[in-house]
Amino acid sequence: MNRPSLNRVKQPKISDIIMQELESMILDGTFKPGEKLPPERQLAERFEVSRPSLREAIQKLVARDILYSRQGGGTYVSDKLGASFTDPLQALLSSHDEFLYDQLEFRDALEGLSAYYAALRSTDADKAMLTRRYQALVAANEQEDAQLESKLDAEFHMAIAEAAHNVVLLHTLRSLFSTLERSISSNLTNLFEKKNARPQVMAQHQALYDAIMEGRPDDARNAVHEHLVFVEDNLLEMRREASRIQRSLRRNEHE
Repeated sequence: MNRPSLNRVKQPKISDIIMQELESMILDGTFKPGEKLPPERQLAERFEVSRPSLREAIQKLVARDILYSRQGGGTYVSDKLGASFTDPLQALLSSHDEFLYDQLEFRDALEGLSAYYAALRSTDADKAMLTRRYQALVAANEQEDAQLESKLDAEFHMAIAEAAHNVVLLHTLRSLFSTLERSISSNLTNLFEKKNARPQVMAQHQALYDAIMEGRPDDARNAVHEHLVFVEDNLLEMRREASRIQRSLRRNEHE
């Protein structure tokens, strides 16, 4: 009886190995949706492979709509990755205040988890990026520019998600980034109408930043929770106050 030779075991093609490596780099956030890949020559040197093998791997990813090429303009990561989270439902959720607290609960769960793992897993490069995002947020806070603050606030939270090194968590939050930014913008615009709210929010961000930088995962998760509870409590109080004012106005109209 002839036994199959071990030499007949099919070896993976170089292009398939390159393809898997590129997929991993996209998943871990090295290459982001819409980002242009480095030049072919540079990538071939990085992977220590021939350019034809690299080209074949790229073509396979293009065929699967993970990458796309522009004529004479290079190769890009598809900006449609995660598009299932950006359908009209998200716009509907963002435009109805009654669902605001559901969004805050969802943020508490996901961002608390990402902060926890960021404190455990963040590298020196992650911490450098987080520091840049935090310092930019501090500068915007000092300028009292609510619109810029909301943008930088969302970017700060995304840097935390990247530092968590969990690709499912990262892409879930990244796909919800536009909704997250709108939610933060709405919350901050309302909150900053209250005296002393701005420094309190910034102190909460500092507590979160310090906990991650110092490797305190439980404190990092608690800092996210305390921040979002603060936001929710204040928004609820502002809504109750607005309701009292409306009732008072209606009574005056009938007198």
